Amino acid sequence: MSWLSRPASDTQITHGQRLWLYILAVIIMVLLVAPTLIVIPMSFSASQYLEFPPREWSLRWYESYFASPAWMQATKTSLKAGVLTMLLATPLGVAAAYGLHVSRHRFAQAAFVLLITPMMVPVILIAIGAFYAYVQIGMVNSLTGLVVAHAILALPLVLIVVSAALKSYDMNQEAAARSLGASRLMAFLTVTLPQIRFSVITAALLAFLTSFDEVIVAMFVSGGQNSTLTRNMFNALRDQIDPTIAAISTIMIVISSTALILAQILGKARE
Repeated sequence: MSWLSRPASDTQITHGQRLWLYILAVIIMVLLVAPTLIVIPMSFSASQYLEFPPREWSLRWYESYFASPAWMQATKTSLKAGVLTMLLATPLGVAAAYGLHVSRHRFAQAAFVLLITPMMVPVILIAIGAFYAYVQIGMVNSLTGLVVAHAILALPLVLIVVSAALKSYDMNQEAAARSLGASRLMAFLTVTLPQIRFSVITAALLAFLTSFDEVIVAMFVSGGQNSTLTRNMFNALRDQIDPTIAAISTIMIVISSTALILAQILGKARE
């Protein structure tokens, strides 16, 4: 029996019958990934301009990036904002997901929709609203304002991921711990949290990446010493075509991919 004639699912649909779907998936993946992968060899070009494929190979643009105080400051700001966003959005998202999961209030579903609204609203509207509010309270160009705005964007992701984990979790285990005298908080920390920790870690990584890769909100509420890496990259592309951008993009791809691979490795280890 060939691979194409084997059943692909319980419905006895064969891989051959799904071949068109596999081909379509590969084409879509190539179209999505190829532009990203092209940036990597461009970052190693010795040319003064963006060039693909490179005629000569060099690390000059990586040296330019690491030797630039402005780029290093922006990188530090992005990393700090990402970590602080993760530390703020993850506990809030986990608490909200848990509270809504155990709540029997009739407005729990409405509260869930309200909390994921930042995912449905265009980011530019959130950026404009945050900018207007920050002008009134003097938080424009501050790291605190940037972290709060990014946490608003990251919170829906944390809420959705953790809520999905709680739906597959048997709450009777926590109820048993509470019947033995544990408080709700202690039961959650010692019984529930260890069993959904992979989802919490995944949500935390997504919160970090949301902040680290975000540019629209950063264009409105960050600047000066608190300008993010993505904001500086956007401005650099607007003013001039500098291959340093390709080097920075490659580093960001590596950081994002490493975070996602780490999440998968942790998940496999848990299994």
